[in-house]
Amino acid sequence: MGRLSGFTYRDIVRILKAFGFNFDRQAAGSHEIWYNESTNRYTTIPNHSGDMPEGTLRAILKQAGIDQNDFLNS
Repeated sequence: MGRLSGFTYRDIVRILKAFGFNFDRQAAGSHEIWYNESTNRYTTIPNHSGDMPEGTLRAILKQAGIDQNDFLNS
């Protein structure tokens, strides 16, 4: 298990809010679009129960422009 394992949807949303992201709209199925007005970036987050797969979280952070270390230290 890597360093990005063990994060739930709620954990990720809490941290993204700290980085300035807000819920923008509902997407297909259980996915949500979040937007950061100051950086003009969007990211898609699946709202599933359980832990988020590491690859999915890595993709969310890449879309959001957030460094993994910054995410882990917040």
